[in-house]
Amino acid sequence: MTTKRLTGIPGGGLIIAAPASGSGKTLVTLGLLRRLRDEGVDVASAKVGPDYIDPAFHAAATGRPCPNLDPWAMRETTLAQLAADLAASADDIVVEGVMGLFDGAEPTDDKHDGSTAALAEITGWPVILVIDAARQAASAAVVAKAFAQHRPSVDIAGVIFNRIGGPRHAEILTDALRRFAPDLEVFGCLPRIESLALPERHLGLVQAQEHAELDGFLAKAAEWIGAHLDIPAIRRVMRPWPVRPKMDGPVPIPPLGQRIAIARDDAFSFVYPAVVEGWRKAGAEISFFSPLTNQSPNVKADAVYLPGGYPELHAGRLSANWDFMEGLQRAADESKAIYGECGGYMVLGQGLTDASGRRHPMAGLLPLETSFAKRRLHLGYRRVTLAKNGPLGPARRKFRGHEFHYATVIEEGPGIPLFRIEDAVGTDLGETGLGDRRVQGSFVHLIDQAE
Repeated sequence: MTTKRLTGIPGGGLIIAAPASGSGKTLVTLGLLRRLRDEGVDVASAKVGPDYIDPAFHAAATGRPCPNLDPWAMRETTLAQLAADLAASADDIVVEGVMGLFDGAEPTDDKHDGSTAALAEITGWPVILVIDAARQAASAAVVAKAFAQHRPSVDIAGVIFNRIGGPRHAEILTDALRRFAPDLEVFGCLPRIESLALPERHLGLVQAQEHAELDGFLAKAAEWIGAHLDIPAIRRVMRPWPVRPKMDGPVPIPPLGQRIAIARDDAFSFVYPAVVEGWRKAGAEISFFSPLTNQSPNVKADAVYLPGGYPELHAGRLSANWDFMEGLQRAADESKAIYGECGGYMVLGQGLTDASGRRHPMAGLLPLETSFAKRRLHLGYRRVTLAKNGPLGPARRKFRGHEFHYATVIEEGPGIPLFRIEDAVGTDLGETGLGDRRVQGSFVHLIDQAE
């Protein structure tokens, strides 16, 4: 489908993308963000698509929150507002793409593919391709040329060659690009650096807050970027975002209550900043509590939000934290709204079996048993429709979201399902989640209301 291009006022943004995952775009983005900040540039960032982990690294690099910009899951008004807020808050905006430049959901009549390329089309921001040039020479330039020609509506300004073998390799790559794609600029060639590697686990990188030496890592990445990339040339290709922010912008997810207590620690960290900021704009008061340190929700709160994260890594500790579990039970007894997503949903259940096969009792507020003893990947965009009235709104309200987990459902129910669910192209996936009184949850991470 044709993607709308918006036009208007000044700003300054670009997108760091790659032909494929694993090319090094996250490291390049982090190093560039910290380098710009070190040079006194007022810089903000964003991440394309559904991702909780990379934005936390961005926030560490810039010192400010990193929103997600999702061309598939977000309404145009939501996307425009988030980009406008970024443009109003900083001089430079650096956006990290998702997967390969053209990778996304299958496009349908009502939505484009949600790829990084789609965001580039919508915003008009130029793309810089990070190409893993290890084991390549002229072929890397051909890849760049093919990407630049594939979708003319996507402006590819140039490339960064990553993981080069040395100065001679850089010369070969640069000369090849001048021959095959003279309109593309080489913004630099980055040598391999084994010490700049981030550890991973089953849902992606190990979380930013778990890195004791993260600031030193970012400083080293910034030094690496500054030594090998042409920063002024990169800044020169930035383009404005055209839409002014609105004081009464769209609210992605309706507030669960007037005073919302949000679980936040290493076990519950998968929260979209746009959702929380939307609740604040709608007038809700936000408080945070840490289940891992045995904190219970604020007793003055009338709603509790348990987001996703890694409760499976801390199941024993959570199970033993009596104040936390008792606080959830008290909130349920007082008919306060309680909503859990993915990991939060599992904690609302009867029990969670960890990877070693040991079962840990959970809050017992929903008839749900989950396990990580036998992992199975569930991944993809989701269209969801509320099956019943509740804290998220009236029945038949529609949302867009994403599912990404390895948990196996041992038992789910009996009970009233929370959502009717479809995949990105509208295939009916049946029912998912549970709702009991005002306690609700599912494995879907909600991103925005549907149009």
